[in-house]
Amino acid sequence: MRWKEDVMQSKPKLLFSLLFLLMTASGLAAQQVPDTEFRPPIEKPAYPAGKGPIVLIDEAHKNFHTAAGRYLPFAELLRRDGYVVKPSAVQFTAKTLRDAKVLVIANAVEVFTTQEIAAVRAWVKGGGALLLIADHPPFAAPAAELGKVFGINFLSGVAVEPNNRSGRIVFRRADRTLMDHPVTKGIEEVATFTGTSFQLDKSGQPLLVFGSDVYSWKEENDPNPVLVKGHLQGAVLEFGKGRIAVFGEAAMFSAQLSGPDKRPMGMNAPIAKQNSQFLLNVMHWLTRVM
Repeated sequence: MRWKEDVMQSKPKLLFSLLFLLMTASGLAAQQVPDTEFRPPIEKPAYPAGKGPIVLIDEAHKNFHTAAGRYLPFAELLRRDGYVVKPSAVQFTAKTLRDAKVLVIANAVEVFTTQEIAAVRAWVKGGGALLLIADHPPFAAPAAELGKVFGINFLSGVAVEPNNRSGRIVFRRADRTLMDHPVTKGIEEVATFTGTSFQLDKSGQPLLVFGSDVYSWKEENDPNPVLVKGHLQGAVLEFGKGRIAVFGEAAMFSAQLSGPDKRPMGMNAPIAKQNSQFLLNVMHWLTRVM
């Protein structure tokens, strides 16, 4: 019972307050820059250079992660795998999505209009592939309505292991927090960097499942944190003729240098050695080359 008292009282509150301050959008913007030297090996690219499917990265909704910004290593990794990666600074319509195979939405700040949500839903149902990523506040709320049309329910909070001061969570095959699926083939562990959780209303395949010691705080000093054991931080699902991969954390697919001491965060972090291959596996599943 002493452990439970520690979790629900001072220690997690102090830890969360620290993490909350570190993760505000204004603080992050000043502290995180892309690691332009990160180039993990790709033994056999999925497509010849520049001949693969078109991948659009949303930049029309004040996204925290963009193709030339904090998701530059994401974009470059995909290009080295043969994909044609393009930023998209316009609203979603049938016309703007027509030529794309994959739409990537990572940490939008502005909400999507009703018309945009309808356009994305129809595009995925017709065969498009969506990679939807929504992180801790303020990022889960803008993606909430879009997620709901696919049966995805984001929890707007910060996922924290109270006894883990790093804020980093490792999902492992060995403890069944990393689930068996073609996307996780050859992967033994995946690291995330706080983020949030979600649940699925419709059938899907969990990839990253929170274990027993993860709580979600809605705001700083939240007196009633939610135990999110069994909630998801990664999953894939089919929708009509299309496919969706959804994640509750964005830094896991970045490669950033954080803070004045330029600590690696994302795919370049020592704790996340398999994250880059995991990202490629996700893309290969979305584009049906696995």
